[in-house]
Amino acid sequence: MLVLSRSQGESVMIGSDIVVTVLEVRGDVVRIGIDAPRDVKVHREEVYRALEQANREAAGSDPAAEAELSKHLKIPPPMHD
Repeated sequence: MLVLSRSQGESVMIGSDIVVTVLEVRGDVVRIGIDAPRDVKVHREEVYRALEQANREAAGSDPAAEAELSKHLKIPPPMHD
């Protein structure tokens, strides 16, 4: 991990197209601004972790739900081990 000291108004470059700027320091809270291309996803870490977990749960299969859906769609249910 790279550790830097920055003052209000100072920035850090990540690569050639991402700029992280310290906007305000108030007590133990630091407000930062991130300027990045639209195709770069930027999330707070806790939001990122929650999205990862939700995606893992959504990717898992539920055999009972698959069987119920198969009944309605007239598709043979998938075979599970």
